[in-house]
Amino acid sequence: MLLAIRAARRRGAARTALTLGALVGAVLIPTSQTSATAAATTGSTAQIAGAAQTISGFGASGAWWPDDLANFSGSAQKQVGDLLFTSSGIQLSQYRYNIGGGGVGVTNAARAPQTFLTSGGGYDWTKDPGGRAFLSLAAADGVPDLIGFVNSAPAAFTTNGRNCGGSISTGKDAAYGSYLATVAAHFAAQGESFGQISPMNEPDDSFGTCGQEGMSVSASDRAGVIDAVGSALSSAGLPTTVIADESSLTTQLTSEAPTWLADAQAPGHVGAIAHHTYDFPSGSRLEQVGALGAAAGKPVWATEICCQVSGGGYGQQYDPTVTGALTMVDSLYDDLAYGDDSAFQWWTALSPELGCDPVTSSSCTTSVNSGGWNDGLIYYDPNYASDGNQNVYPTKRFYALGQYSRYVRPGAVRYAVAGSPGGVQTLAFWQNNAWTVVAANTNTSATALSLNAGSGALTPTGSYRTSATENLAPVAAPSISGSTLSATLPAQSITTYVLASAGRPGSSAPAGQALVGAQSGRCLDVPDVSTTEGTGLELWDCNGGGNQRWTLTASGAVTVYGGSTLSCLGAAQGGTSPGTGVEIESCDGSPGQSWVPHPDGSLTNTASGLCLDAYSQGTGNGTRIDEWTCNGGANQQWTLD
Repeated sequence: MLLAIRAARRRGAARTALTLGALVGAVLIPTSQTSATAAATTGSTAQIAGAAQTISGFGASGAWWPDDLANFSGSAQKQVGDLLFTSSGIQLSQYRYNIGGGGVGVTNAARAPQTFLTSGGGYDWTKDPGGRAFLSLAAADGVPDLIGFVNSAPAAFTTNGRNCGGSISTGKDAAYGSYLATVAAHFAAQGESFGQISPMNEPDDSFGTCGQEGMSVSASDRAGVIDAVGSALSSAGLPTTVIADESSLTTQLTSEAPTWLADAQAPGHVGAIAHHTYDFPSGSRLEQVGALGAAAGKPVWATEICCQVSGGGYGQQYDPTVTGALTMVDSLYDDLAYGDDSAFQWWTALSPELGCDPVTSSSCTTSVNSGGWNDGLIYYDPNYASDGNQNVYPTKRFYALGQYSRYVRPGAVRYAVAGSPGGVQTLAFWQNNAWTVVAANTNTSATALSLNAGSGALTPTGSYRTSATENLAPVAAPSISGSTLSATLPAQSITTYVLASAGRPGSSAPAGQALVGAQSGRCLDVPDVSTTEGTGLELWDCNGGGNQRWTLTASGAVTVYGGSTLSCLGAAQGGTSPGTGVEIESCDGSPGQSWVPHPDGSLTNTASGLCLDAYSQGTGNGTRIDEWTCNGGANQQWTLD
């Protein structure tokens, strides 16, 4: 968890989400809260477009709080496990187990988890009883992906012999790798296998204040750590991969990760490029994270975020309301819809940081205060040891994450959505011949949503909502006309629609629309109505010609001329460097001919992660079209007309 955050401004534009996945789970009991709903606003029909990333999961970490809950009754522990891991709760598909370093030098005992490594180099598997208990519950409840992550290596592997304020001791990389492989093998033998190991967490920071465990790992040293851990896991016969490097900020990731990604061995051990988002990045910044993954041929994961004040950046606040939930949802939406992240993991599942006393104050757990922290999904009484209170208090953030985690299961494929109403963040996912759409209305009034799935007749099979008055509650099905969903989304709500589909994605998608540059007002054009292979594209006055009618297909191809053989938008000669021209090509299904639309109107190339761009911000007729680093410019934004 990032303790010291650089000053950063959050962009203010609200967006909306639609999500897809499998229908699972029972409904939680709503809390009683009230909210006024204004008249619905209306808009045009949004369209599900090309396939994007495959979802790995939604999760949270078991950092620190299990030490407290080890003192709770078995029934209280099971209640928490049910809330987090089962269909009677939010059914997380990923759980991050904190492999403790021992807390040497850490001044806050609550953030000093035990280590299994003994002073003699052996292992004491009785350590960390709370952490082990909840890892066991997660495994028993069938959480698909268990992840072991390290804030600091044990003191034997750090430069200062402590678990904070130092760095990894590079001369001991092999020993550190062997240690983590031994831990992974021990849990695998118990049926608690880690899918991934993260050997460093926010390696840009040594956590020198020692308020928690942490160690720095320089960019040049990360490849050695990754290779040592990955090699040890492989030698132990484990299928566990490495995720790295969990940089605090996306700017650090994109500037420093290329150093270890250029290593001859390390990337081969990496299953996903992991990042935190404590710089609260813009859409174009997240698109650069996606581009890093595209260039490396690796999925990208958002593995930690927390602690935003409602609607803003990092700061101290406890907000259990739907307003606080939508702040988290905004991050989730951005990570998936702009960064093409395959996973979203909240910082910590439980927290005692209420900022008030739930025993003496009846409104403590349901009201906003400035003394607590928005770091947990569920809260518990920090004074449990003295007052005996073992109750737990789910927030709206908990239920909001459940709108995704319960219904968007691993293996679901996200499809881009174009044309969502303002303030509605729309994600769509395809799995098991069904769509699951999660629509988050961030507006303060009800908003009408019309969405064309482009996949044949739809049949609603489940609808669920979290709002000021509802917690994953069953709600009325949307109206359906063929492949189009229509619904009114209450103010400040997150609604999940699960819809069986009679056809595959793209089987009934609309064809032949103009792609209009936001800066120029001119159309993406094939010069002189050419059908010659390799003809470069340009801007031209919109005229309705067939050489300006583009179809965003379900496969990700962008086609012209009604989908004839020579009709795909592609990067010249398969280029992936900024400045590569864009042309029409014979369709071959290659990544260089696949494009992902993003909510701001940008289209990124799957092979390069670069944006479709009007060269040098040109606006005149004949301006050539190329690929360029995504930067949020109006010359990289396109609208369908």
